[in-house]
Amino acid sequence: MRDIDELTCVDDPAWPELQEMIAAGPAPVRVLPPAPEEAHRSLLQMQVTTRSTLGSLAWHTGGLLLDDGWVRVFGGGSSADGGLPGLARVNRFPSVPDPAWSPPAGLVVGHDVVGGVFALNGGNPSAAGRPGAPGQMTYFAPDTLAWEALDMGHSDWILWMLSGRPDGFYEGLRWPTWREEAAALAPDQGISVFPFLWSKEAHDDLAGTSRRPVPMREVIGVAADFARRAGPLDPGFLGEV
Repeated sequence: MRDIDELTCVDDPAWPELQEMIAAGPAPVRVLPPAPEEAHRSLLQMQVTTRSTLGSLAWHTGGLLLDDGWVRVFGGGSSADGGLPGLARVNRFPSVPDPAWSPPAGLVVGHDVVGGVFALNGGNPSAAGRPGAPGQMTYFAPDTLAWEALDMGHSDWILWMLSGRPDGFYEGLRWPTWREEAAALAPDQGISVFPFLWSKEAHDDLAGTSRRPVPMREVIGVAADFARRAGPLDPGFLGEV
């Protein structure tokens, strides 16, 4: 395994360009400070350098809060304002880096406040019940309880998120006051929607649903539980949020 200096002391690191895009982009973005030990553990286990977007986010940030916190992108983990877990915790990395270990179904890299989960496919997506090709992004949609292929890699996904274009992606999942409600949350909170987002009632009248802030693990856990009941395959994310 490469040591931390080999992973971080690189030519052409991605972080300066990412900082420029964050500052210039139309989407509101908050960069959380990283937890050094978790950032170190994440980078060593993934064995990606800070030349990559994934490595730079793990090393330089505790995560990103996009669109006033509607989307959370995992980095090295942060304790700021209630805390956002890092890649190592979310994906249950070994306590000691292990070159033989990999996430069983792919790498969870983000979530949104209503229970959607963003994951990077592993080497055999179909065996994990995921659409798309190896190394591509997928999204667990909380309004259908199914995975959707995003047809892009992690770096392109970050660029897409920073571009403001996900507004169209979230059509049907955002109600008129979504931004204010998301902005009022701590990083460890999500929004519980009832009737549930996958129900006919929510599909017919999303603005008329009842919503309240709850721990994010509860939002993810409820969606995962219903997905397991509805389909033959476990949704495959771990819910450590």
